[in-house]
Amino acid sequence: MSRRGNPWGRRGLVVVAGLAAAFLGLPVVALLLRAIAGGSLGGAIGSGVVTDALLLSLGTTAISLVITILFGTPLAVLLARRRVPGAWLVEGLIDLPIVLPPAVAGLALLLLLGRSGLLGRTLSAAGVEVPFTTAAVVLAQVFVSAPFFIRSARVGLAAVDRDLEDAARVDGATEPQLFRAVTLPLAAPAMAAGMVMCWARALGEFGATIMFAGSIAGRTQTLPLVVYGEFQSGNLDSAIAAGAILVLAAFAVLVAVRILHWGRALDLRSVA
Repeated sequence: MSRRGNPWGRRGLVVVAGLAAAFLGLPVVALLLRAIAGGSLGGAIGSGVVTDALLLSLGTTAISLVITILFGTPLAVLLARRRVPGAWLVEGLIDLPIVLPPAVAGLALLLLLGRSGLLGRTLSAAGVEVPFTTAAVVLAQVFVSAPFFIRSARVGLAAVDRDLEDAARVDGATEPQLFRAVTLPLAAPAMAAGMVMCWARALGEFGATIMFAGSIAGRTQTLPLVVYGEFQSGNLDSAIAAGAILVLAAFAVLVAVRILHWGRALDLRSVA
């Protein structure tokens, strides 16, 4: 006896899914339409403040992503492949920046690295000033975005089939060769997804940055800070245009990375 699906159930699913997609997409569409219709987008692109902020955002997020990969990958490997005493506590500390309010994250960084902070006094004595510098922007981005990459990389590494790794060992592969040729390519889709989320979170970072790095034009003023500053000063059109540029830049990079991500996944599928 064959079962026939309930058409009303399918229609309800489509309606709910459509409402969710509209809720997530329409605000962005409204922002872009207002920027284009108002004619402020072209002027903002040619604005030195917006251009400097965009370049600063892209540069600092690229640096923060590289730092996260270099230091986060070994941590993800350790959590995925080794029995670590108190691993639950380590994972809790890693996840904490995800749930912390961004302003609290910035305050915590300031209390650690500020002039009167836990490590700030030592750094100041050595002539190193971190707060309200471009380095502070990078550190704030790393602090709030690294957990997204570490979590995703840990899941991807833990899901790699150990039998494939054992087969490579039988064939004479050393541990570095094994990780580079077998483990890393198989975990690459999950790690790529983590990189995308990490970069996107860093690009949109606002609260920790303004608390720890301030909003200094040309030095710490990223594009989200320009949007907030223009809105606060009553320049709504400039805020809309800067926001639209941020949306377009993020969307372009996300699309490019997703295309590369799917290409890598197809290559792995064909090898498997």
